[in-house]
Amino acid sequence: MTYNLGRYNLDDRDGDGQRNDLKPEEERKAVIAIIATEKPDVLAVQEIGNPAVFEEFRYSLQQAGLDYPHAEYLRRGQSEINLALLSRFPITRAEHHLDDRYSMGAAELPVLRGFLESDLQVTSAYTCRVIVAHLKSKVFHALGQTEMRRNEARLLNKHVRRSLKENPSINLLVVGDLNDNPRSAALREITGTRNEHLHDLRPVDREGDAWTHFSDAFDEYARIDFALASSGMKADYIAGKSRVVRHPLTANASDHRPIHVFFYAEDKMD
Repeated sequence: MTYNLGRYNLDDRDGDGQRNDLKPEEERKAVIAIIATEKPDVLAVQEIGNPAVFEEFRYSLQQAGLDYPHAEYLRRGQSEINLALLSRFPITRAEHHLDDRYSMGAAELPVLRGFLESDLQVTSAYTCRVIVAHLKSKVFHALGQTEMRRNEARLLNKHVRRSLKENPSINLLVVGDLNDNPRSAALREITGTRNEHLHDLRPVDREGDAWTHFSDAFDEYARIDFALASSGMKADYIAGKSRVVRHPLTANASDHRPIHVFFYAEDKMD
């Protein structure tokens, strides 16, 4: 499952100028209830707060009956918008990509939230690689938020292509909030113009809806959260079980809906 938790962090929620207000308890409980209903084996999250908030989140999951003994947490500096991967399966290798940079004119910029890459040993015979990403938001930036996101996507694709070059049949899954639509330049940078690198799995909810995000400011539904699979991973995909989660508490929990994708723990590709 991949889930943008909706500012599960410390922030200035009361307008006093201090970023010391935790996500409201009702919203946190809704997040935990949704995850507990789905019971994912592997959970990738975006917009998780500082290390203390992350530990509170893990403890709340444990209290709800979800124990993830293996975890990777990526934080850039003092950010309150971070990435994490929690897993029932051993994480045999992890790489925190924090050094990726790109140029725009005279400016050299880092990928704002980095990329979290982990290898999972699902069974003795089956492994997969998961890259968690959260690209630049659509919030205005003087340099152009669209071009910034496209550059971040290009650097994410660099890690994808490296993995595919090392092993063309690798079970590779890229998940997260990519903050752009399926036809955008950013998504084409990641998947390749003809999906030569990754395939958009595009699960839907039980009503057939694929949207993952609701913007209150623009009164707009959009699909900006993704699960993108390599050909090797796509061959193991169980489309009939996979879904965008439709739950009574999704609107209380976050402005995003989680994506829960299922795979056979065996290589189906010839």
